[in-house]
Amino acid sequence: MADTAADSVQPIGQRDGRIRAVVDNVAPQLDDGRFAVKRTAGDTFVVEADCFADGHDAIACALLWRRDDAAAWQIAPMAHVGNDRWRGSFRLDAIGRYRYTVCAWVDRFLSWQHDLARRVDLDDIRLALRVGAQLVAGAAARTQEAADRDRLQRWADEIARAAAGANDAEALKRLALDPAHSALAARHPDLQFACRYPRELPLVVDRERARFSAWYEMFPRSAAPEPGRHGTFADCEKLLPYVAQMGFDVLYLPPIHPIGQLQRKGRNNALAAGADDVGSPWAIGAAEGGHMAVHPQLGTLEDFRRLVARAREHGLEVALDIAFQCAPDHPWVREHPEWFRRRADGSVQYAENPPKKYQDIYPFDFESARWRELWLELAHVFEFWIEQGVKIFRVDNPHTKAFAFWEWAIERLKGEHPDLIFLSEAFTRPKVMHRLAKLGFTQSYTYFAWRNTKRELTDYFTELAHGPGREYFRPNVWPNTPDILTEALQFGTRGTFMARVALAATLCASYGIYGPAYELMERTPREPGSEEYLDSEKYQLRHWERERSDSLAPFIGVLNRIRRANPALQRDDSLRFLPIDNEQMIAYAKSTPDLANVIVCAVNLDPHHVQSGWLALDLAAFGVQEDRPYQMHDLVTGARYLWHGARNFVSLDPQRCPVHVFRLQRRVHREQDFDYFM
Repeated sequence: MADTAADSVQPIGQRDGRIRAVVDNVAPQLDDGRFAVKRTAGDTFVVEADCFADGHDAIACALLWRRDDAAAWQIAPMAHVGNDRWRGSFRLDAIGRYRYTVCAWVDRFLSWQHDLARRVDLDDIRLALRVGAQLVAGAAARTQEAADRDRLQRWADEIARAAAGANDAEALKRLALDPAHSALAARHPDLQFACRYPRELPLVVDRERARFSAWYEMFPRSAAPEPGRHGTFADCEKLLPYVAQMGFDVLYLPPIHPIGQLQRKGRNNALAAGADDVGSPWAIGAAEGGHMAVHPQLGTLEDFRRLVARAREHGLEVALDIAFQCAPDHPWVREHPEWFRRRADGSVQYAENPPKKYQDIYPFDFESARWRELWLELAHVFEFWIEQGVKIFRVDNPHTKAFAFWEWAIERLKGEHPDLIFLSEAFTRPKVMHRLAKLGFTQSYTYFAWRNTKRELTDYFTELAHGPGREYFRPNVWPNTPDILTEALQFGTRGTFMARVALAATLCASYGIYGPAYELMERTPREPGSEEYLDSEKYQLRHWERERSDSLAPFIGVLNRIRRANPALQRDDSLRFLPIDNEQMIAYAKSTPDLANVIVCAVNLDPHHVQSGWLALDLAAFGVQEDRPYQMHDLVTGARYLWHGARNFVSLDPQRCPVHVFRLQRRVHREQDFDYFM
């Protein structure tokens, strides 16, 4: 079908009574096209629709698509998959925003060929060929390609001559049904009465890191190699090999701005700060500047740009925390008092989540009469840091800011910079989290930290991978954050930390850890029942012994190297949970569509005891012949196991290693006494 043909498709809104085809139930789409579905560059985008017409005429369907910045539609044919359901696809070669829709039409040429194939009477066949010659000539007239036009016209003339004198019915039918000529004619259909789906549906295509990423969070002010000194961007540079060695690709920094002096919090969130207390990085703004300044003890903007460049040399991108809130001495509080709410006594309203109070933070008033100026200034914050080389942003508590702002800001920013990535840090109600994802956030934090049992993990990750949110909600799972030290970690063992990071790294294509608290297994809460760390970096400098012999850094490095080497772990859509007859063990698999890479994981969820079980594989689903052995290569330990049949025994000791990450290798041939696996 010629690409230009789509321009002649009539919208259904014109209500031409001669339009007989129907297009319905187009998928995927979000809220009738209100929001965009998401994919990444290199994906094949598959669209399905119900397409049919009255009567018995044959219909044809096409998938129309274009980039937002392109005027002309591209066309991909759709194939019938049963019960009036049609499917088409196209490859997403570039990032950006796209539009797609579906059209269908009663195809007179296909209907004619369908009827001709069933005719047996010679006179009927001759008469039908006269009609066919006119249809082919019409296809020739519609094409703008000279070679196609000449070839179709010659075929039309040949059909017309044969209809006038040939006597061999089967020869006439072979001529009119010639596959090569038929395919050429089908490329130039008559779309005069085509029906087009009434909506152009949006699609956002991001770069691969939006789908597959490993994040490492680190406080720059705690990067100094000696205790008691405030860290700098230069100190962070020296730690880049450490982060890269563990296999992370995103280095996420909490806010790097000046910290307010007024109402500054002390250690462990104490209301009264001492003379040496450094305050919370999320209390942004002081005499030195606000959201577009760096803390002077960290260095200069030039030092920050150098860190971004050096990180790139190590295969790392720097992600920056964006927290839209102000310390009481932020310049905006003085310059734009209309952007903040007031209490009954006239003072500025500080942040609260009763019974918690955040006296060192002033939230913005998104109902301000000057909301337009506020929006523009907040968007300018992103634009400023983009100019410094940042393309990934972790956004603090976006659910406490106006939804309309995020939709406007993200569309505006990604319109200029389609390679941006926004991670939504919204630990809130599910519908709110999903709304933020629909509004444009690239990735989203999840409830993984609080999902511990086999049933909880199975249900939650089945929902993430295969539920309705799969079209737009990209999970990024974290076993800990500076705000989250779960009971599982507080009361767990080394095996707990190993199991939780292994689950995060293999269940989800994007994950992160707050380090070095995680690899050094920090687990002491501020007080019983709290998920806050004792002596939290949020309120004080910390000195970390990163070279400790018991560090989990080597284990985490192994996991990240496994992720990079195995495409099956770089997506979530193939995740399936596997039967294993022990409630303290969980098993699951991921695979590439061609089954060239199949990963099977088994994890012991009991941090104290050896657990064993029989794991069942659907051999046919993974391309394994039932009567042949297959090898399971444990990528964590390097061990290899020869398995037979669908059920095999696994045993995991949490004191040694609580996880198997197997790569399935099938036997491809046997030579003398040796089996060869791939």
